[in-house]
Amino acid sequence: MTEPVVVCARCRAMAARQPLTWSTMLDRDGGLLLVCDSCTRAHLRAMEAQLDEEFW
Repeated sequence: MTEPVVVCARCRAMAARQPLTWSTMLDRDGGLLLVCDSCTRAHLRAMEAQLDEEFW
């Protein structure tokens, strides 16, 4: 039996299971997307810009 594979929604990197360093985000339809740690670091400002002002 093979382990489930997770794929980064941005760069398509794969991992055997979701590493603790990966982040999650919602797509436009409300589905859960996984983002690898490299893409998370590269796109952190864009992710922060989408937060509500109450978080600041």
